[in-house]
Amino acid sequence: MSLPKRIAPASASVPNAHTAQLASTGAGWKPLWVMLGGLSALLILAFVSLTQGLADISVKSVVQALISPQDTIDHNMIRGVRLPRTIMGLLSGAALAVAGTLMQTVTRNPLASETTLGVNAGAYLAVAIGSIFMPAVLHQYSLPFAVIGGTLAAMAVYALGGARKGTPLRIALSGMIITLVLSSFTSALILLNQESVKGIFLWGSGSLIQNDWDGVGFLWPWIVGGIALVCLAVRHLDVLTLNEETARSLGQKVAGTRIFAMAIAILIACVSVSVVGPIGFIGLIAPHVVRMSGMTKHGWLIPVSALWGAAILVGADTIARSVVDAYGELPAGAITAMLGAPWLIWLALRISHKSQMNASSGGSSMSVGSLQRRIPYRTLVVIFSILLAVVWITSLTSGTLRIPLSEVLAVLSGQGEDLYRQILIDFRLPRLLVAGLAGMAIAVSGSLLQSAVRNPLGDPQVIGVTGGAGVGALLLMVAIPQISISWLPVAAVIGGVGAAAIVYSVSWRRGLNPTILTLVGIAVSAAGAAIINLLVVQAEMKAAPALAWMAGSTYGRGWPEVWQMALTVLVLLPIGWRLGRRVDLLSFSDESSTGLGLKVRRVRLYVAIVAVLLASIAAANVGAVGFIGLLAPHAARILVGAHHSRAMVISALLGGVLLASADWIGRIVIMPRDLPSGIVTALIGAPYLAFLMYRASRKGH
Repeated sequence: MSLPKRIAPASASVPNAHTAQLASTGAGWKPLWVMLGGLSALLILAFVSLTQGLADISVKSVVQALISPQDTIDHNMIRGVRLPRTIMGLLSGAALAVAGTLMQTVTRNPLASETTLGVNAGAYLAVAIGSIFMPAVLHQYSLPFAVIGGTLAAMAVYALGGARKGTPLRIALSGMIITLVLSSFTSALILLNQESVKGIFLWGSGSLIQNDWDGVGFLWPWIVGGIALVCLAVRHLDVLTLNEETARSLGQKVAGTRIFAMAIAILIACVSVSVVGPIGFIGLIAPHVVRMSGMTKHGWLIPVSALWGAAILVGADTIARSVVDAYGELPAGAITAMLGAPWLIWLALRISHKSQMNASSGGSSMSVGSLQRRIPYRTLVVIFSILLAVVWITSLTSGTLRIPLSEVLAVLSGQGEDLYRQILIDFRLPRLLVAGLAGMAIAVSGSLLQSAVRNPLGDPQVIGVTGGAGVGALLLMVAIPQISISWLPVAAVIGGVGAAAIVYSVSWRRGLNPTILTLVGIAVSAAGAAIINLLVVQAEMKAAPALAWMAGSTYGRGWPEVWQMALTVLVLLPIGWRLGRRVDLLSFSDESSTGLGLKVRRVRLYVAIVAVLLASIAAANVGAVGFIGLLAPHAARILVGAHHSRAMVISALLGGVLLASADWIGRIVIMPRDLPSGIVTALIGAPYLAFLMYRASRKGH
């Protein structure tokens, strides 16, 4: 099984390297050499792929099995297991590459692919739902499930990204946010139904494992037929790359061509994903490799991209199998993600030179609106403080055992019955305090990062901090379990700081440009997600704690975590507050801020250090809780405006309320089981973010 790819809506024009201009015909020998190079690479990698695996089969046996097969174990292994797997890689790689090519052409977005646009996440969720609630139907109709999930995800990204007015950055951010939402739901479903979805996590990481020819037999007619149809329409696709008015003046039915090309892209991507799972970045890497050679005409671009996509995926699968003896087989999707993340970073740096991706378009306006009649700041502080207290008290009374309010107050004042005291002091109170303090830390981290990258969608997850912290935490939990769990926060901080260091070091030479920061953060997040999936797959029966962490959970938190979070909040929040005036100046353009005497890069670095520490320590204690770092700062700015010091205080209070409420809801909604807090925050945050991005796209931001 596998997941479909997503679509990216029409966005800002593609940089010159990616716009197929009719003046560039791709004539001459260069296209032929690039095609021959791709074919040679594919043939070599395919042969090497046949030599890799658990069974120790000689190269001579592989050649004999291909030329003159005999009824031997080795030859049957080659022809019945390894060869279909290699052919599957060839077909899937070609499909994903062609789908990415079509997406980039139709949307005029150089960042469009099955990964950056989140189609994989939509298909993965749809297949997970089918595995749990309709397993028999899914077994017969996995493709429709994948297509529906991927198509709906693509439509959501298209709408949230501003449709045809969306910039490449906004589309990429929309895809990232949709992926976060859908991945949270998928993690929760897998965590709560582990017996029903056995094996789906390996498939969800992208695996080419085949035990016979059935998968290839299902796949090849769809993919070959889809690519053949596209090849018949290459002239229409060439015209489509011109601006819309010119295309129409040439008689092009622009809307019909776009729908046709995007439908084929979604179909062949979803066919691939329905069999081998969500394998990312092939649709981003292969078309760019070919376009870099100067090919722009789709008559060359599509077949050569297919060749290179096949070579990349077969090569990634070969790498995955080459380490099988030492670590167990790695998912091919994890390998392509680790290859694709550096590629996305390089691409972000490259397109930063293009006029379409200048700083003004990259850094979205920080304006999220405000109330016409603003409530006094002190009144808001009192209101949200009272609300936080009410949520905390209500949470303490709720659970499998209902505790009267009078007993809660008695226990908190040092009295009360022993049973109630044990439940409250040992279980509910520390968990509640961890949730509240972590919510404050995440909210303030989001507020600081949004100011640092000058983008209202800045968030610890988007910038890659949460993913890095997750890698550090899971390495400790899964790879070296003999180390004491008390080192978990240290591992998470090291991972989060390491991810942030990559993002900032790569972006430093571009003056920490908000566009580059965000795109590099997305790439680092993707790499972190791939490594996390890899660790969970390798964990086998130890996957439950890792899945709980990925979904974001406050379950089982005790007083040690309370002291860690309390120390973090008491030390770092005042530092963030003291940065107030300098953070306010970051909301202007870099030139204006510098003219006012602000050392922009240095201040961004200070702000980032505080934000990264807050997010990393929070992630170590509550896992990958999303959306609070987006929701709380937005709501705070609506209430008090862009004044950072005031907005930060309101963000902290709102973050505490949100995560404490999510923890409370998660404990009572499916008692006696716990729903991870991260799922609840995703349910709360997704509608708000949908509204926010839709409104921003209507205003033309």
